Amino acid sequence: MDPQPNPLDTCLTEVSTKSNKRIIRPELTFNSVERWREFRDVIPNFEDTKIRANALLEHMNMTKDETDYVWYTLRFDHNISCNEAVLYVESLGHVAHAFLNDISLGYAHGNKSNSKFIMENPVVLNDGINNISLLSVMVGLPDSGPFLERRFAGLTRVEIHCKTENDYYNFTNYQWGYQVGLTGEELQIYREQNLDDVKWNQFEDSSNHTTLIWYKVVFDAPSGNDSVALNLSTMGKGEAWVNGHSIGRYWVSFHTIKNKPSQSLYHVPRSLLNDSENLLVLLEEIGGNPLQITLDTISRTNLHEHRVYSLFPK
Repeated sequence: MDPQPNPLDTCLTEVSTKSNKRIIRPELTFNSVERWREFRDVIPNFEDTKIRANALLEHMNMTKDETDYVWYTLRFDHNISCNEAVLYVESLGHVAHAFLNDISLGYAHGNKSNSKFIMENPVVLNDGINNISLLSVMVGLPDSGPFLERRFAGLTRVEIHCKTENDYYNFTNYQWGYQVGLTGEELQIYREQNLDDVKWNQFEDSSNHTTLIWYKVVFDAPSGNDSVALNLSTMGKGEAWVNGHSIGRYWVSFHTIKNKPSQSLYHVPRSLLNDSENLLVLLEEIGGNPLQITLDTISRTNLHEHRVYSLFPK
């Protein structure tokens, strides 16, 4: 008797698949120096603060999730011999910026694997009174892990070390003055009705820009219905607003293990845009070049594929 064919050998299935490809088109480059204006946020000193404590206070307890920023300020009389002085700061926040007598010394940040980081900056102290202003920054709040209510963030130790001397300054339990938030945040200068509350200056050479600068520019919306995004790949770290609405924090200078930012395109919903005279405001913490920001449109092209598969491999 002849063997009968296995009916399963003829079981075939036809599959149609559909995928899409994103097409990103730069529609506008904000490269006109004349169109940009800037405002440098105020660096507070101890006399400017209203909150005082003889200790380093916890960051999140002060901000109440209303801002990412807390200023730690102190004023001290430099009266010891201290050659090659170094400002030493330990933090359990995400970022810290240091200023001495209103001059930026630099910044440091932690990473996911180590919440504690150290910032060390050489300093030149004035004889007599000196002002130290330290800005502690959190990029949101912790959202996972045990004992979230016990987490500590902010500065934990501040000292000035003298390289060639045994003397040093320990400010950890010194009298500190605190300011919650930035001046631009408090005045909400990202809203059109509040723009005149500060003095905006003509944009300067971006190579001179260091930290805590607000930028503003006006632009027209791209025509059509495609999605719109800001390409902030030339910026550093901060936040962006369009017509008074935050479109998110950005930190494109912080790279992944592939040496790329985790995100550089930031969606701008069409519902936020007017046909013309849209206001873009940026708060830049660590530098960046707004002249190379682009406004992009993003469209999708559908790709169809038709294949025939056997349900059972031979």
